[in-house]
Amino acid sequence: MGVKLPAFQTLVDAHWRDVARLAHALAGPVDGDDVAQQAWTQALAAYPSLRSATNLRGWLLTITHRCAMDVHRGRARRAVPHDDPASLSEGPAAPPADAGLPDGPLWASVAALPPRQREAVVLKYVADLDHPTIAAALGTSPAMSRRLVSDALATLRKELP
Repeated sequence: MGVKLPAFQTLVDAHWRDVARLAHALAGPVDGDDVAQQAWTQALAAYPSLRSATNLRGWLLTITHRCAMDVHRGRARRAVPHDDPASLSEGPAAPPADAGLPDGPLWASVAALPPRQREAVVLKYVADLDHPTIAAALGTSPAMSRRLVSDALATLRKELP
Protein backbone atom coordinates (compact mmCIF):
# COMPACT_ATOMS: atom_id res chain seq x y z
CA MET A 1 0.00 0.00 0.00
CA GLY A 2 1.49 3.33 -1.08
CA VAL A 3 2.11 6.30 1.16
CA LYS A 4 0.53 9.64 0.28
CA LEU A 5 3.50 11.95 -0.33
CA PRO A 6 3.30 15.65 -1.16
CA ALA A 7 4.65 16.78 -4.52
CA PHE A 8 8.46 16.84 -4.46
CA GLN A 9 8.44 20.54 -5.35
CA THR A 10 6.45 21.20 -2.17
CA LEU A 11 9.21 19.48 -0.22
CA VAL A 12 11.86 21.57 -1.99
CA ASP A 13 9.99 24.80 -1.33
CA ALA A 14 9.58 23.99 2.36
CA HIS A 15 13.13 22.78 3.11
CA TRP A 16 15.63 24.10 0.57
CA ARG A 17 17.07 26.64 3.04
CA ASP A 18 17.60 23.98 5.70
CA VAL A 19 19.36 21.67 3.25
CA ALA A 20 21.57 24.48 1.90
CA ARG A 21 22.43 25.74 5.40
CA LEU A 22 23.42 22.28 6.63
CA ALA A 23 25.39 21.51 3.46
CA HIS A 24 27.41 24.72 3.80
CA ALA A 25 27.93 24.21 7.53
CA LEU A 26 29.22 20.66 7.09
CA ALA A 27 31.10 20.91 3.80
CA GLY A 28 32.17 24.55 3.77
CA PRO A 29 31.58 27.33 1.28
CA VAL A 30 33.50 25.65 -1.55
CA ASP A 31 31.64 22.33 -1.56
CA GLY A 32 28.37 23.36 0.11
CA ASP A 33 26.41 23.95 -3.10
CA ASP A 34 27.59 20.64 -4.56
CA VAL A 35 26.60 18.79 -1.39
CA ALA A 36 23.15 20.38 -1.40
CA GLN A 37 22.67 19.51 -5.07
CA GLN A 38 23.77 15.93 -4.47
CA ALA A 39 21.39 15.66 -1.51
CA TRP A 40 18.43 16.89 -3.59
CA THR A 41 19.35 14.48 -6.41
CA GLN A 42 19.50 11.53 -4.03
CA ALA A 43 16.27 12.59 -2.33
CA LEU A 44 14.46 12.85 -5.67
CA ALA A 45 15.64 9.37 -6.65
CA ALA A 46 14.51 7.83 -3.34
CA TYR A 47 11.32 9.86 -2.89
CA PRO A 48 8.87 7.61 -4.79
CA SER A 49 9.84 4.57 -2.71
CA LEU A 50 9.50 6.19 0.75
CA ARG A 51 7.49 4.09 3.18
CA SER A 52 6.59 6.94 5.52
CA ALA A 53 5.78 10.60 5.07
CA THR A 54 6.59 11.55 8.66
CA ASN A 55 9.59 13.78 9.36
CA LEU A 56 10.51 14.49 5.75
CA ARG A 57 12.75 17.35 6.93
CA GLY A 58 14.80 14.95 9.08
CA TRP A 59 15.02 12.53 6.15
CA LEU A 60 16.35 15.31 3.88
CA LEU A 61 18.86 16.52 6.46
CA THR A 62 20.12 12.96 7.02
CA ILE A 63 20.72 12.63 3.27
CA THR A 64 22.52 16.00 3.32
CA HIS A 65 24.72 14.90 6.22
CA ARG A 66 25.68 11.70 4.40
CA CYS A 67 26.50 13.62 1.21
CA ALA A 68 28.73 15.98 3.21
CA MET A 69 30.53 13.02 4.80
CA ASP A 70 31.12 11.60 1.31
CA VAL A 71 32.81 14.89 0.35
CA HIS A 72 35.02 14.72 3.45
CA ARG A 73 35.98 11.12 2.69
CA GLY A 74 36.80 12.12 -0.88
CA ARG A 75 39.04 14.95 0.34
CA ALA A 76 40.96 12.52 2.50
CA ARG A 77 41.71 10.34 -0.55
CA ARG A 78 42.90 13.16 -2.82
CA ALA A 79 46.51 14.27 -2.87
CA VAL A 80 47.02 17.91 -2.00
CA PRO A 81 49.51 19.63 -4.32
CA HIS A 82 52.28 21.59 -2.63
CA ASP A 83 54.82 23.93 -4.16
CA ASP A 84 57.16 23.35 -1.24
CA PRO A 85 57.58 19.68 -0.20
CA ALA A 86 59.13 20.85 3.10
CA SER A 87 55.74 22.29 4.10
CA LEU A 88 54.34 18.76 4.31
CA SER A 89 56.25 18.12 7.53
CA GLU A 90 54.63 21.08 9.28
CA GLY A 91 51.36 19.22 9.88
CA PRO A 92 47.84 20.34 9.10
CA ALA A 93 47.16 24.04 9.03
CA ALA A 94 44.53 25.55 11.29
CA PRO A 95 41.25 26.19 9.52
CA PRO A 96 41.13 29.75 8.24
CA ALA A 97 38.61 32.15 9.75
CA ASP A 98 36.69 33.83 6.97
CA ALA A 99 36.67 37.49 7.92
CA GLY A 100 33.86 38.13 5.44
CA LEU A 101 31.42 35.90 7.31
CA PRO A 102 29.53 36.99 10.40
CA ASP A 103 30.73 35.15 13.49
CA GLY A 104 34.00 34.20 11.73
CA PRO A 105 35.82 33.33 14.99
CA LEU A 106 32.90 31.15 16.09
CA TRP A 107 32.90 29.19 12.84
CA ALA A 108 36.67 28.85 12.94
CA SER A 109 36.35 27.35 16.43
CA VAL A 110 33.54 25.05 15.29
CA ALA A 111 35.68 23.94 12.32
CA ALA A 112 38.53 23.11 14.73
CA LEU A 113 36.36 20.74 16.81
CA PRO A 114 36.87 16.99 16.43
CA PRO A 115 34.78 15.76 13.47
CA ARG A 116 32.05 13.96 15.46
CA GLN A 117 31.59 16.89 17.84
CA ARG A 118 31.50 19.33 14.92
CA GLU A 119 28.89 17.24 13.10
CA ALA A 120 26.74 16.91 16.22
CA VAL A 121 26.82 20.61 17.06
CA VAL A 122 26.06 21.60 13.46
CA LEU A 123 23.15 19.17 13.28
CA LYS A 124 21.83 20.49 16.60
CA TYR A 125 22.19 24.24 16.11
CA VAL A 126 22.34 24.78 12.36
CA ALA A 127 19.89 22.10 11.26
CA ASP A 128 17.85 22.41 14.50
CA LEU A 129 17.48 18.64 14.88
CA ASP A 130 16.55 16.81 18.06
CA HIS A 131 18.91 14.28 19.64
CA PRO A 132 17.18 11.13 18.33
CA THR A 133 17.43 12.49 14.77
CA ILE A 134 21.06 13.54 15.29
CA ALA A 135 21.81 10.07 16.68
CA ALA A 136 20.25 8.45 13.62
CA ALA A 137 22.28 10.68 11.29
CA LEU A 138 25.53 9.94 13.13
CA GLY A 139 24.80 6.26 13.69
CA THR A 140 24.94 6.52 17.46
CA SER A 141 22.61 6.68 20.47
CA PRO A 142 20.69 9.79 21.62
CA ALA A 143 22.77 9.78 24.80
CA MET A 144 25.99 9.88 22.77
CA SER A 145 24.51 12.66 20.64
CA ARG A 146 23.88 14.70 23.80
CA ARG A 147 27.41 13.99 25.00
CA LEU A 148 28.99 15.06 21.70
CA VAL A 149 27.04 18.34 21.71
CA SER A 150 27.84 18.93 25.38
CA ASP A 151 31.57 18.32 24.88
CA ALA A 152 31.60 20.58 21.82
CA LEU A 153 29.88 23.39 23.70
CA ALA A 154 32.31 23.04 26.62
CA THR A 155 35.24 23.35 24.22
CA LEU A 156 33.70 26.37 22.48
CA ARG A 157 33.02 28.09 25.83
CA LYS A 158 36.68 27.73 26.77
CA GLU A 159 37.97 29.03 23.42
CA LEU A 160 35.58 31.89 22.78
CA PRO A 161 35.36 35.05 24.86
